[in-house]
Amino acid sequence: MSEQSILITGGTGKFGRIFVAHFFKKGWQVLFTTTSKERGDSLIASLSGNLNIYTANNSESTANNKVVNDRLIALVVDLTEDNVAPKLVETIENKGYKVNHLVNNARSLDFLQTDDNGQAKRDDFMAEYLMDVVVPYELSMALFNTQADALRTITNIGSQYGVVAANPQLYDDPLKSSPIQYGVAKAALMHLTKELAVRLADSNIRVNCVAYGGVEGRVDDAFKARYAKLSPSRRMLAENDIIGPLDLLISASARAINGQTIQADDGWTLW
Repeated sequence: MSEQSILITGGTGKFGRIFVAHFFKKGWQVLFTTTSKERGDSLIASLSGNLNIYTANNSESTANNKVVNDRLIALVVDLTEDNVAPKLVETIENKGYKVNHLVNNARSLDFLQTDDNGQAKRDDFMAEYLMDVVVPYELSMALFNTQADALRTITNIGSQYGVVAANPQLYDDPLKSSPIQYGVAKAALMHLTKELAVRLADSNIRVNCVAYGGVEGRVDDAFKARYAKLSPSRRMLAENDIIGPLDLLISASARAINGQTIQADDGWTLW
């Protein structure tokens, strides 16, 4: 297969770092967005180390640095700004890059606020909807409008809470610990996936979504134990579980899958 290119939003987040590393190690050209130049540089440095960038041989070091510079590109941007999608795509084009695959993965924990009653304020509700639904739509269309010949797949990163409501038994304080705006926005993202799949089908661009279950890493043992009791698999997802579904949907072998949401939740939504 010839080298593929992929744009991953939220590339320095919990999921994003795993996605970026995976496709970079596959030999793809990986562009990723981040709100922090420092985090972007740190991720590039960590992945560059796998290529033995810092060697005693200066010519080898220079060659390896060129490989990284050409294949791993951080784009520092605030995706909530007005008119950001066309500006970002213009920047990508001005740098001479084409995007074959888009992964809408960016999110912000800042928008998951509630008041003392566990209710979401309008600004937080709208901000979460902006990040989860409007930004993926705008970026998808900006790429389609300028690079439809290159773009082949769009994959939206969703959640099991876009499929089912949060289970109150999982949380010590359900209203505050599981903000309502998150699940509502993820449900809308699933429908956006269907709409875009229909509208872009004539251009042979596939659009799908992955609704992930809970992933280990940010929770304590008590939460993991409660989660396990509510899941058929009796466990949370491990970080290395999240790559397979995305890799499948992007691959040419999944050409028959379009407009679908794969529920990669280890069975959470079965009951």
